[in-house]
Amino acid sequence: MRRVLLDTNAYVAFKAGNAEVIAILQHADTVGMSAIVLGELTAGFLVGSKYKKNLTELNEFLNAPRINMFSVDETTVAFYARVYASLRRKGKPIPSNDLWIAAIALQQGCKLCTFDKHFQTVESLVTVSTVEEFLL
Repeated sequence: MRRVLLDTNAYVAFKAGNAEVIAILQHADTVGMSAIVLGELTAGFLVGSKYKKNLTELNEFLNAPRINMFSVDETTVAFYARVYASLRRKGKPIPSNDLWIAAIALQQGCKLCTFDKHFQTVESLVTVSTVEEFLL
């Protein structure tokens, strides 16, 4: 089963018509969105000039049948702690929201569609930004 979790920048790229992200979504059996990404997107919409339009489009996206909304639970907390500790030992911290996004991807068994290279330092996390990477 092909599972992908979208990072904030991947959703933005999808909305901008990025062919690679669109292809990844077309090949995915499950497309995940995290509460963390939802928060980042909504915050961005609030400070932008198209809040209502962007929020409407996001809600339409979230209502698609293959979209799964992933929240934070106790299991996510355990994944977060392991990712945090591992990166701290390596001396390779990443932003707090990205720790949560990585934890959710690991917990849910998803590849993470992102353009942020710092996710590559997270053990066992598979990141993709092209359909070729996704299909491996």
